[in-house]
Amino acid sequence: MSVLSKAYFHDEKAAFEKLEQIVWPNGPVCPHCGNKGDKPFYDLSKTRIGLKKCGDCRKQFTVRVGTVFESSHVPLHKWLQATHLMCSSKKGISAHQLHRVLEVTYKTAWFMAHRLREAMRDSSPLPLGGEGQTVEADETYFGNVKAARAKRIFINGKGWVRRGAGGEAKFKVVSLVERGGRARSVHVPYLTANNVRKVLKQNVLAKTDLMTDNARLYDTVGKEFNSHETVNHSIYEYARGIVHTNTIEGFFSIFKRGMRGVYQHCSEKHLHRYLAEFDFRYSERKVSDTERAETALRGVKGKRLTYRRTDAAQA
Repeated sequence: MSVLSKAYFHDEKAAFEKLEQIVWPNGPVCPHCGNKGDKPFYDLSKTRIGLKKCGDCRKQFTVRVGTVFESSHVPLHKWLQATHLMCSSKKGISAHQLHRVLEVTYKTAWFMAHRLREAMRDSSPLPLGGEGQTVEADETYFGNVKAARAKRIFINGKGWVRRGAGGEAKFKVVSLVERGGRARSVHVPYLTANNVRKVLKQNVLAKTDLMTDNARLYDTVGKEFNSHETVNHSIYEYARGIVHTNTIEGFFSIFKRGMRGVYQHCSEKHLHRYLAEFDFRYSERKVSDTERAETALRGVKGKRLTYRRTDAAQA
C-alpha cells in the first residue's frame, strides 16, 4: 500500500488530527496567549474543522495559526501531500510538478514550496562537529549572477575584479558536512578567506578535526581548529586514509543535480531557502520518508512567510 493512500493525505479532518499530533504532542497550545490547558479549550469543530476556542483569552484558533500554513486557502491535506513529496524526493520536486500533482495553480505551488523550505530551515542551529568529530568544508560555484550587477567590483586582496568571467559570474556557496551527521550550506557574496572564516567559526566547534582540499581559503582558519588536513586534487589525490573530502563532494553532487535537473533556475534572493531544503534532506537521510516529513512538519511552528516576504531578498 502506498504511503500516500493514508487518510490524512485525502481527508481534511484526518489531516488536522495528524498535524495536531505533531505540532501539539502534549495537547493544544493557544497561539495567542500561550495557554497550555490551564484554562479549558472549547471544541468548535462542528463550526469549522479543527477550530478551537481558548478559555483564557477567548480567541479562536486552529493548529494552522502561527505556522507556515496560516492564512492559506489550500486544504491542509494538500499541504501534507506537498510536504511528503518534497521530503521524499532526493533531489527535490519542482513547482510545476507540485502544480500538476496537487491540482493547484503554478503560483500557489511555487509559494507552497517556499513555505515548506522555510519549515525545513533550522531556526536555531547548533554548531557542527566537536571533540573526536570530523567536518569537511568545501566551496562551489553554480548558476549565474544577474547581469545587472556591477561589472567591476573591489575585493580586498584582489583589487578591482571584472565580473562576468569564470566563478565571478556565479553564485558562491560554502558547505560544511559533519561525517555521519548534518550538512549546512551558506551563500556568500564573494569567496574570500575572511568570508570563509566567518562561516566556519560561526558553524563549527573549535575542537573539530577539519578536512578540506588545498585551497588557500582554508590555510589560516584551519589553524583555529583541533587539526586541519587537506587533499590535493590538482595532483589527483582524492583520499589519504581517512583524509578526504568525498563526503562533501557527494553532497554537492546531489545539490547540483537537483538545482540543474529539477529546479533549473534559482534567483539569488531565494537561494538560501533552496540550500535549507538540501541541507535538511541530507541531515535527515537516515530516517524514513514519513519520519523526515514529520520532522519538517514540526518545523512549521513559529514561522510565517507571506508572498511579499517570499519575494524579498534574505535579510
